[in-house]
Amino acid sequence: MADLPDLKLQPVVTPEHFDPTIRWVVTTDMLDPSRYLSGGELVLTGLMWRAGPEDSRTFVRAVSKAGIAALAASDGGVVPDDLVDACREHGLPLFRVPADIAFATVTESVVRQLSTARASDLSLVLDRHRRLVASAGPGGGLGPLLEMVSSDLGMRCWVVTSSGRVLAGSENPPDTAAVAQEFITSVRLPRYCPTQRVSIFPVDGEATPRVVDWFVAFESDWQTWDVPRTSLAGQLASIVAVERGRADERVSGSGILAQEFVRSIVGGASAADILAQMHVIGLDTETRYAAIVAATSGEALRLGELRPLLRELLAPLDITLGVVENEAIALVEARTDKTDSIRRAVLSVAPGLIGSGTTIGVSAPTAAADIRSAIEEARYARRLAEGRGADCSVVGHDELATLAILLANVPDDVRRMFTSRLLDPLTEYDDQHNSDLIATLSVYLDTNGAWTRCAEQLHMHVNSVRYRMQRIEELTGRDLSRLEDRIEFYLALRLR
Repeated sequence: MADLPDLKLQPVVTPEHFDPTIRWVVTTDMLDPSRYLSGGELVLTGLMWRAGPEDSRTFVRAVSKAGIAALAASDGGVVPDDLVDACREHGLPLFRVPADIAFATVTESVVRQLSTARASDLSLVLDRHRRLVASAGPGGGLGPLLEMVSSDLGMRCWVVTSSGRVLAGSENPPDTAAVAQEFITSVRLPRYCPTQRVSIFPVDGEATPRVVDWFVAFESDWQTWDVPRTSLAGQLASIVAVERGRADERVSGSGILAQEFVRSIVGGASAADILAQMHVIGLDTETRYAAIVAATSGEALRLGELRPLLRELLAPLDITLGVVENEAIALVEARTDKTDSIRRAVLSVAPGLIGSGTTIGVSAPTAAADIRSAIEEARYARRLAEGRGADCSVVGHDELATLAILLANVPDDVRRMFTSRLLDPLTEYDDQHNSDLIATLSVYLDTNGAWTRCAEQLHMHVNSVRYRMQRIEELTGRDLSRLEDRIEFYLALRLR
């Protein structure tokens, strides 16, 4: 305290062999503030509670019993003798605050010193922890580290995923789903979220799309921090990134086995082989499983990032995951349909999937011996989702009809050739004459060739519909009275 020259605090009582550590600063003018003290404080007082010498003894007795570290007092720069005597009696350090020094200045200076000292000490601990995490095997997780940060720096913190799941941290977290939306959509990070009163620091930063990243939320406004504390937050995020890297199943033994298991199923393994491999990797052969297949066509997500995306969408369930060709394939125990829960999970991270072209197919729950069929069904569903052109589309098994499965498997070159041969003459005519032959044909087929119903839906006269159908036949050389020609037009419209 005496070594802070800008404060000019004058030591009045300095007990021998007593060098307490100041933990915090409290200002009070109550005669007995003990209920608001927890020990280790520097107490500042303007002596408004003092009506006479006896009050000094009462005040000092109360704060000493509360275990404060020191007392700093001033009444216009004066410290009464009875207060000095009381502090000597109780062995309590006493400082005189000059009249030209505000208590706010003392508080700011001491708190700054405390913050810097604690940040320095904790930085050493974090550095030690980083080395341990980097060199040792998986340990007790992030919980103890976050508890230390919360205790020593006086602010709670949490590690959270992009969907708002809390992985570690203090009790009573904020609305992490709302904070996660801020994390995904913020232009720049770190960011202070005023509605939840937390600051958001990314774990992997720009190296990982936020939809598959984690973040650390601190219960404080980072814009008010000093440089050591801001640096400390970044170091903590780096340690979390190391722990997160340990969760990458691609480099673990179980992850490698899962990859080979999924690859063998897609490669045509028999039911007997599948059951045998399930025993090896520890999967229950008596339960039912659903397959979830995902792919991406945009630039926002890479193929390898579909792994953590599926894990997040399916959390907290354990999944068996592999990547084959351009698809990530997950197997999860499922007694009921998972399609709706996956759609809800996708909705929670939807802003992070903009521009990703992510497509997801979900199979019905099936017996272990039929897992291969479940994967095929999910792959068909994903291909159907691919044709919808959304940022992220989820198709469940309930949307798969026999025709849909057939169309989903038509190769792209065959699809283009078939639709071009039938529909290009109509498209060119529509472009040149500003007409609607394609739209009219679609409604005509949907109404099973009923002239009156088709005209009603198009708000046209029946003769106008007949004229357009005639023009379609002339341009394509087809006869719409023939079932075969109608089917081909219907398929071409569905394949577009």
